[in-house]
Amino acid sequence: MWLKAIIVLLFLAVLASLTSALVFLLRDMGAPESKRTLYALGIRISLATLLLIAIWYGFESGTLSNTAPWANKY
Repeated sequence: MWLKAIIVLLFLAVLASLTSALVFLLRDMGAPESKRTLYALGIRISLATLLLIAIWYGFESGTLSNTAPWANKY
């Protein structure tokens, strides 16, 4: 159960980082020396990597499983 909570929190953090990057992009249009958008997108990439690692760990450890009806047909 803790892994699912971590995955949800990481996903929400990715969305928050993406939203902040959009806000920084719109606010800093006149300031080309500002790197806030770049930093926010870098954080998003790091969080997305952690999210993929958490999902991979969940499948490898057996905590997460695929219950789709078409999962074992192919």
